[in-house]
Amino acid sequence: MYLFLTLAIFIVVFTITKGVLKLYRREISSKEQIKKDLRFNVYSFIPVLTGLIITAIPQVAHAAGSDNSSGLGFIAAGLSTGLAAIGSGYAVGAVGSSALGAVSEDPKILGKTLIFVGLAEGIAIYGLIISIMILGRL
Repeated sequence: MYLFLTLAIFIVVFTITKGVLKLYRREISSKEQIKKDLRFNVYSFIPVLTGLIITAIPQVAHAAGSDNSSGLGFIAAGLSTGLAAIGSGYAVGAVGSSALGAVSEDPKILGKTLIFVGLAEGIAIYGLIISIMILGRL
């Protein structure tokens, strides 16, 4: 676990140092160079972060499993809220941009479009309710 944590810290420090040096030298990067740097950071940081999470799961489950409760319940509660928030963000982004385009063409349909945006925001609330129900059973 400490190996993954060290790698993650190294990648973050390397990225910040590289950006500060480019700023100090006043180097202007092209879009291709920025995309290349971003790809390097994402392709190196996500596997390290995934490895860190995978190695931490047994320790979390063991630490929380003392009172006849499982650490997997806490993980499930966090996942239900997190994934619902991600889904809600994606839905609000898609519905909100479409609603903005529709309202710009016909201002009379503003109320209808707000209903759809509200339904998309409700996805996060459902995830939060499920996580509260999971935590109530632990």
